[in-house]
Amino acid sequence: MTGKKTGKKRRKGGAEAKRIKAEKVLEEITRPDRLVEHVMKSTRRKIPEELREEVRKALLREVLDFGVEDEDALRKKLNELIDRARKVIAISEVAKEVLPEGIYLELVTSLFRISTRIELSDDELRTIRDDVVRTYLRSIVDPGEPVGTVAAQSIGEPGTQMTLRTFHYAGVKELNVTLGLPRLIELVDARKTPETPMMEIHLDEEHKYDREKAIEVARRIEMTRIENVVDVVDISIATKQLVIKLDPVMLQDKGLTRDDIIRVLSKSKSLAGKVNPDPDDPYTIIIDMPTKDPIKAQKFRDRILRIKLKGIKDIKKVIPQKRKDPGTGKEYYVLITDGTNLAAVMKVEGVDPTRTKSNSIHEIENVLGIEAAREALVREIKNTLDEQGLDVDIRHIMLLADMMTRTGVVRQIGRHGVAGEKPSVLARAAFEVTVKHLFDASAYSEVDLIRGVTENVIIGQLAPIGTAKVQLKMDPTKIKPLSKR
Repeated sequence: MTGKKTGKKRRKGGAEAKRIKAEKVLEEITRPDRLVEHVMKSTRRKIPEELREEVRKALLREVLDFGVEDEDALRKKLNELIDRARKVIAISEVAKEVLPEGIYLELVTSLFRISTRIELSDDELRTIRDDVVRTYLRSIVDPGEPVGTVAAQSIGEPGTQMTLRTFHYAGVKELNVTLGLPRLIELVDARKTPETPMMEIHLDEEHKYDREKAIEVARRIEMTRIENVVDVVDISIATKQLVIKLDPVMLQDKGLTRDDIIRVLSKSKSLAGKVNPDPDDPYTIIIDMPTKDPIKAQKFRDRILRIKLKGIKDIKKVIPQKRKDPGTGKEYYVLITDGTNLAAVMKVEGVDPTRTKSNSIHEIENVLGIEAAREALVREIKNTLDEQGLDVDIRHIMLLADMMTRTGVVRQIGRHGVAGEKPSVLARAAFEVTVKHLFDASAYSEVDLIRGVTENVIIGQLAPIGTAKVQLKMDPTKIKPLSKR
């Protein structure tokens, strides 16, 4: 009885020690934030609300990057940052009346960040402000502008200059990636699965700078079957045995041992007690087969080879790629995959889920939601056009993505999506399967209000765009007769 009590006390004492250690680690991690908050609260000077968070970040950088922990030094730096923030707000004030709130906040934030890195005169800050306002005013669409038609032409015309081939992924010869027109078509058609599904997996701070740690994460992600680590497989009909000779090089590459494979095979109920290591060869496994029939034995062999050893479903290959951070010049690793499984990969230890990308739009929609799918559509279409050297204004692409996602699900541009769901019968008939649309509309007594561009062009009326958008009515009875002179 005394032994049990002693064991409980030890476990309790161990848990308490772990809790105290965790609290100390947490306190150490949050110490810079608490120091900055204390310094900011101690000042009597008012910090502009628009730039309060930017001032806090700049002060935190002083603590983390330069090791400044003296409160007086931090207060001095805070006063400098407040002066700079006030100057930026004062110079940007005149733009507040013209710019939308989001663009104005981005302007003051960007001006403040730039001025903390390089010294800018008041005239230079005013020049940047004026350029932003001028660019914004020049970018506003005129009333009645047919933005849909312009966007369609702006994306469609460069599309005629795109290539039709599948290329090797930049820097990774083992992977192919669909680019050019085929990729653009599968994006606007909202295909369920891309022709070459891929992921770009970013790693957390602990794993991304060390190649060995990056490979360790890659091994956890890459799906490995028995067929990937096998050298030779023999079927012995006489002894009713399947002899698997493992490839030692592949075992080392995948981070596996013979015992790991035997353990996985033994988990199957049909193989329990039938999997044995060869005592004479450290790389051979012998499995007792249930039949002598050659055809059934072949099927048994194929089933064994397809058994999953580890990794994530659908991720066929993972390749670490070295990159350089343009800001710091530091080298780091990302993982490029053949195949996608966003939900499972985001849960893997060592992966940074906030920066990991997939090129499958429907998968992003299912895992992260429709807004993330819209953002991915814009990014993928823009990257596809940029890669071909085609400069298309991003607002045309944003309009396309908005139309594809406005209902809450990703729809294709086509008769099964956006074009096929137009309220106008004539507009639907003008796109594809004309007779079917006209017959269906007749059967259901549909009414076409002739409000869009397509239907007005068909019947020979002015389309309601530009100056034709304005309707001027005159009441002749209200016009006073001109007095005779």
